[in-house]
Amino acid sequence: MFSQLTDLDLRLIRVFLAIVDAGGVSPAQATLNVGQSTISTQLATLETRLGYRLCERGRGGFSLTARGEQFIVAARALLSAVDTFGMQARNVGRKLVGTLDIGMIGHTPVSASARISDAIGRFRARDQSVRFSILVRSPGELEELLLNGRIQVGIGYFWHRVPSLEYTEVFAEDQFAYCAKGHPLFDQAGEVSPAEAAAHEWAWRSYPLPEAESSTTPQNVTAVADNMEAVAMLVLSGHHLGYLPGHFAAPFVKQGLLAAVNPAQMRYRVAFHMVTRARQHRTDIVEAFIDDMKAAHPAQVLEVDV
Repeated sequence: MFSQLTDLDLRLIRVFLAIVDAGGVSPAQATLNVGQSTISTQLATLETRLGYRLCERGRGGFSLTARGEQFIVAARALLSAVDTFGMQARNVGRKLVGTLDIGMIGHTPVSASARISDAIGRFRARDQSVRFSILVRSPGELEELLLNGRIQVGIGYFWHRVPSLEYTEVFAEDQFAYCAKGHPLFDQAGEVSPAEAAAHEWAWRSYPLPEAESSTTPQNVTAVADNMEAVAMLVLSGHHLGYLPGHFAAPFVKQGLLAAVNPAQMRYRVAFHMVTRARQHRTDIVEAFIDDMKAAHPAQVLEVDV
């Protein structure tokens, strides 16, 4: 067991986390840029230093032991503290020093991305020395990362509310029902009645859509997907109708590949939120970024000509 930490211990811990993130010793070779035998030796050295086994590896594959699972949490917290200390030591006297980990959903609208960039610009104008880390994940993953402390801010569409998290609306977008070139309704798109559209096959989201409840919820759903890219693929096949964000569908509409079925009636509005942990768990850095996000622009709907 460690009696005191050394530089070697920190290097070995970083190797172990790289193995975990890669999913095994062999896949970690590309990340660490060393051979498998060297990585195995380093992992064995760490386990000897600790006095217990962190993972099982061999023909049965790679898997963490119960102690290994617990060690990951402590190791990540340690390395984060070391990195933060180094940054603070280099920037003594600065008001805000540390890291800000932000998670976002994919394909954020251009105007919304510009607003987030504006907030980052405002933050950078502060008396600060903060390292930004931005990753892209699904809404469910973002909430999980927030709860375990891996990120401090999440931005995206969240269809339910976790009681221990705080949600602030930052922008909204309209989604419209579309059909593709080759679909029986394509030639009359724009004037199709909801009842007529409901008789055709639909592609729907695999997660709840509370905002769509007031719109036409189709009964003839023959395909589901958990992201807009997959829904678009199904709609573009010419066999399904489906809802897509106006900004996402716009390039396909311009090319004559998609058309809105009935933009006046078959649409719904989705709110996107900035999500953080409760105030008592937020750092000064997070509070400052929240203020800058709110100041960047008032929430507004992303209008798209369909």
